[in-house]
Amino acid sequence: MIFVNEESREFHLQNSNSSYIFNVLKNGSLGHLYYGKKIKHRDSFSHFFKAPKEGVGIIAHIKEDSAFSLEYYKQEYPSYGSTDFRKPAIKILQENGSRITGFQYDSYKILKGKPFLKGLPSSYVENEHEASTLEIKLVDKVISCNLYLTYTVYEGRSVITRNARVENFGSEKLVIENFMSMSIDFPDYDFDMLHLSGAWGRERAIKERSLEKGWQYIDSTRGASSSHQNPFIALKRKDTTEHSGDIYGFSLVYSGNFLAHIEVDHFDATRITMGINPFDFSWELDGNQEFQTPEVVMVYSNNGINEMINTFHKLLKERVARGSWRDKERPVLINNWEATYFYFNEEKLVEIAKTAAPLGFELFVLDDGWFGHRNGDNSSLGDWFVDKNKLLNGLKGLSDKIKQEGMKLGLWFEPEMISEDSELFRAHPDWVLGVENRNLSLGRNQYVLDLSRKEVRDYIIEIVSERLTEGNISYVKWDMNRNITEIPKKDTAHKYILGLYEILEEITKRFPHVLFESCASGGGRFDTGMLYYMPQTWASDNTDACERLKIQYGTSIVYPISSIGAHVSDVPNHQTARITSLDMRNKVAFFGSFGYELDITKFSEEMKVEVKKNIEFYKENRKLLQFGDFIRLHSPFEENRVSWMSVASDKSEAIIGYYEILSETNPSYNKKIILKGLDEDILYSVNGEYEAYGDELMNVGIVFEQPDRYFSYESATRDFRGEIIKLTRVRKN
Repeated sequence: MIFVNEESREFHLQNSNSSYIFNVLKNGSLGHLYYGKKIKHRDSFSHFFKAPKEGVGIIAHIKEDSAFSLEYYKQEYPSYGSTDFRKPAIKILQENGSRITGFQYDSYKILKGKPFLKGLPSSYVENEHEASTLEIKLVDKVISCNLYLTYTVYEGRSVITRNARVENFGSEKLVIENFMSMSIDFPDYDFDMLHLSGAWGRERAIKERSLEKGWQYIDSTRGASSSHQNPFIALKRKDTTEHSGDIYGFSLVYSGNFLAHIEVDHFDATRITMGINPFDFSWELDGNQEFQTPEVVMVYSNNGINEMINTFHKLLKERVARGSWRDKERPVLINNWEATYFYFNEEKLVEIAKTAAPLGFELFVLDDGWFGHRNGDNSSLGDWFVDKNKLLNGLKGLSDKIKQEGMKLGLWFEPEMISEDSELFRAHPDWVLGVENRNLSLGRNQYVLDLSRKEVRDYIIEIVSERLTEGNISYVKWDMNRNITEIPKKDTAHKYILGLYEILEEITKRFPHVLFESCASGGGRFDTGMLYYMPQTWASDNTDACERLKIQYGTSIVYPISSIGAHVSDVPNHQTARITSLDMRNKVAFFGSFGYELDITKFSEEMKVEVKKNIEFYKENRKLLQFGDFIRLHSPFEENRVSWMSVASDKSEAIIGYYEILSETNPSYNKKIILKGLDEDILYSVNGEYEAYGDELMNVGIVFEQPDRYFSYESATRDFRGEIIKLTRVRKN
């Protein structure tokens, strides 16, 4: 709901749980008044801020009023250079060399529903009653430029989205040097900053730190959102826990270079800006041209981190992800990568499929090495035609044989990349992204195609489409195995991402039946922007079960379980050399889009029985695991144990995953796990072993069996153990 106080020029955005209030200041710019728990609307909120009656010291001010300085005020979308010295949200270079802007309020309009962003991913609505949109128009008459700030308020969700757009209606060329999607000023800095940090193989680790005077920020300059920092940030109050207290989450719907910047000033105010990274960025804007920023999704919770998590999960599952697979249960797959790497033929692949099909696998995924003459990572990227030495009958022949086993065929691509040893490179060396007369750096022995060029985009669309049609492909794993270097111009990185979005929009439109999965290793794009086109993402090349506890736990703070590609892989693990039981590997991978990535043909009959049993369990509970309400109970970043659970929306059933990483000597008695999110009046069956009411399970908890105190030399290791607990509704009192 959107309220407008015309006389006081105030705007109140209100949804199920939050209020967001800003106003027009006396100089025509916008001031911020409040963001937090939902409050009642009233005719005026002017008492929310008391300006000084006179200026202080050397604070810059307007000539007519020594007490009016933007340095005092909490602003909604600040510019630089006119009495505010904090980081601005917008900076535009003019032909005279000035970067001073003065956008003043002009008008507003309220729209039903939510408009799409041209050329960019964004959240959406399925009917106009789901949301209301406020568009604020500001004008800088000196440079003949309009600034549009757009806010969408979702009904029934504690979600507000923001984006910004500028329009040059003059004859002078303008150059955008900084243009953030959103900015907000809080009156204090009593917050902890929460974000997701990492690297290849250890993505999205949870980091927290107290805000301090000065700057703190996360960003990417790698041409992709990156594994190193995720385009998400949250501010939580010091006393906020998983299930109580205030937290503000901000997720940028963008897959390129980004900045999430926090500044605490000398008046103890906190400014957050978020958007395209201004580092090495500029955009020329001629007359009658416009520029659109990506969207930021803002979530507020006064009931702790887990409520914020579930708000993000539901929005991303229901109103960011699109297409026929959005609400579908994801297939159980087997991938040949760790089974064969590059060294396979049709016979070996069919052997894997023949072994896998009776065990319950639904999809066979052919990974890297099927094209060109690729027997290592130093050739053939770009040559997306079948290597007949490996697949004598082509993709169609393989697809037909896989289909005979009752499975569908999936295929690995890395279409944004090119190898020097390729027919494509020899034909089009100019298609490589780089700087003339400069050496090109390699990543995984490959270069990057320049997606800002139409001919490159057209080639990728057509060659991928040919292979998907030829092989009757049902699933695509879309990889990106390096970061981008040697970026020639300041607009190239953004044009690259816009080009990628154009490619994905066209291909997903042509093949709506295909399940597309992006990749979060290598180039590192596990972000909300990619989820718009591809409803799931390969979470990490690190498939070790213990490491995956951290990776999946961190990922879940924003991204839904259905979006997390999670596999059972080979042991000793190919990243850590750790040996974990098949049981442990399954129980970790259950909480994601489930699959296997190993040579199933080497399994004993006993192991095959175990695999079949686990797949049957997963299928029985797939909807609950992938689409239930996810609740985190114990953090791997804080304890030797990890636990989480998925609860049905009607509270009728739940599945709990409980894991201990290392065994303990003389552990404490009566270890237990206290559950959350159940109906206190429902009587649940606990693994079919006994019954307990929801109130009991959420207060007393589940008490575990007493562990053995002594072990013989023949005992199996007690490290790396997991348990799955299923709750089923018996009745409700």
